Amino acid sequence: MRTIRIIRIALTFTRYRLDRLIPEDFPLPVWVRIFIAPIKIFPVPKHTPPISLRLALESLGPVFIKFGQILSTRKDLFTGELSDELEKLQDQVPPFDSDVAMKIIEDSTGQKIAEIFSKFDSAPLASASVAQIHVGTLHSGEDVAVKVIRPGIEKTIRQDLSVLFLIARIVENFWADGKRLHPVEIVHDYEETILNELNLQLEASNTSQLRENWLHTDKLYVPSIHWEYSSINVMVMERIHGVRASDIATLKKNNVNMRKLAHLGVEIFFTQVFEDNLFHADMHPGNVFIDITDPENPTYIALDCAIMGSLTENDKSYLAKNLLAFFHRDYYEVARLHIASGWVPPDTNIDEFESVIRNVCEPIFQKPIKDISFGKLLVSLFQTAQQFDMEVQPQLVLLQKTLLNIEGLGRQIYDELDLWETAAPFMERWMAQRMGIRATLKALGKNAPRWFEQLPELPDLAFTALRELNHLGENTRKQTIALTSLKAEIAKQGRRSRSQRIGGLALIAAIFSTMLPLAGYADVREVLVGTSILGSLGVYWMFIHP
Repeated sequence: MRTIRIIRIALTFTRYRLDRLIPEDFPLPVWVRIFIAPIKIFPVPKHTPPISLRLALESLGPVFIKFGQILSTRKDLFTGELSDELEKLQDQVPPFDSDVAMKIIEDSTGQKIAEIFSKFDSAPLASASVAQIHVGTLHSGEDVAVKVIRPGIEKTIRQDLSVLFLIARIVENFWADGKRLHPVEIVHDYEETILNELNLQLEASNTSQLRENWLHTDKLYVPSIHWEYSSINVMVMERIHGVRASDIATLKKNNVNMRKLAHLGVEIFFTQVFEDNLFHADMHPGNVFIDITDPENPTYIALDCAIMGSLTENDKSYLAKNLLAFFHRDYYEVARLHIASGWVPPDTNIDEFESVIRNVCEPIFQKPIKDISFGKLLVSLFQTAQQFDMEVQPQLVLLQKTLLNIEGLGRQIYDELDLWETAAPFMERWMAQRMGIRATLKALGKNAPRWFEQLPELPDLAFTALRELNHLGENTRKQTIALTSLKAEIAKQGRRSRSQRIGGLALIAAIFSTMLPLAGYADVREVLVGTSILGSLGVYWMFIHP
């Protein structure tokens, strides 16, 4: 099946002549040029290259559509036409049959459509790579959105994942930087992420948690879930109304405060990552809407919470310290933290590493997004990673993907955005809350009830610990005796083995010495004496010596 899938991908590339998207002067490896050369004999389709790319990604399924969605946020890297076409992958993927969707809803809920909804629109409102959305009205009068998983989509996803695993293993085994990039581990993480998207109960749970985190903030709104109608492949939630985050024309037409909106987005992101430790990891414009009821104080609306991320306390701490050091232009500290965290080898020259980090970071410091060349920055970071054998951190890949989306979205909303202006004060407050006397007292207050609850058990715990220490001491004594005996036996066996090897050498030497006279190298008497001595030594070492 994997071979068939690879052939289909290659045929799709050929059918749509995607080679047209590659600039003539682009430095491709020779083997890639050899692969592409035969494709040029096929006819050019009527569609433009951007449309061809979008159609090709749509035809190949969800894994490729997800890739296109990420690219769609990078308007700084692609032409307007290409970005506009890729943007259609966010919610304009061809839908599946509405009758099939309604059958899935009825089978999932055990009720007829008319029993659940007073009104149901069979035509989908939006259609994406994994699911499509229908709208309706419950008998209670509440407007809802109904998300339905595409039938048979898991089989296609698993086929594509097997291809990705094959590519990852090839990269890891045959490319010099392969092991450092951990491609197989990254694909494993991606596999877990995209398969989680097929479980709408998990998405509903994520949505409820995110809603709870932001319910009373007036900064981010998350729709409520109707659990009674939701299952693995169907989710019914509150219908929201807003302006798509990428609809810049409508936002400006309504005099939305774009600067405030952009800074609010940065604040929401950092709060999710560092305070809530639950961040929305699929923030492409199709999943982000804006409530412009009050244009001067706009708020965000988050949809599609299937992909959520979190970090360990260690990763959060190192990341926060790195960011703060970067904001303070303390590049030596950035270098030290990278070594301390194990992100670069421990024998790295810290002064040399600091110098390279300074060269990469200083040109973009305190510049608005519009003045930062993301492409050049990526190249610089990749070269730095190669130079210092910096390993990819698979646990941070989801965060990096989210940053990619957030940065692309911020560039569209307000390209004068200064990340330092918002992010630096936030990180300083967060670190201050985690360190110092106030943070210590807060931690003591948080843990005190649990400690008091365990206090009556301390005498029993102490007695048990002492008893176990006594048992441990006795076991240690027995193990020491056993190890001493074993060591003596091993030494004895070693001596016997050495004796046998020496004896064997002596016998071989004796046999060999009988051959010397034939070559004229010794007197016969000398040979007989030597043979007798060596033979005796051999017998002694093999059979008599202990």
